[in-house]
Amino acid sequence: MRKSDLINKIAAETQIPKVDVLMTLERMFKEVKESLANGQNIYIRGFGSFITKKRAAKIGRNIKMNKAVNIPEHFIPAFKPAKEFVNEVKEKHNKSKDSN
Repeated sequence: MRKSDLINKIAAETQIPKVDVLMTLERMFKEVKESLANGQNIYIRGFGSFITKKRAAKIGRNIKMNKAVNIPEHFIPAFKPAKEFVNEVKEKHNKSKDSN
């Protein structure tokens, strides 16, 4: 599913204009990005957590030049789904496998 498909589905089910759904989703994405960039995690009960993970400094290798490259420690964004979320996905996949 693409973002446009998601917007169409939400608009159809809620009777909210697509433009408003688009603006809301874009604002949510922007808030998630800004919060993580500022070091603040986002916890959504029953859905999951948007967090930053610290990657330790390490030595990498530039294959073309066959030289060691120093990679400094850095942070990456990550998503950790809630247990309810994981269980629901597992149940749906198991049901779809059983019906095939």
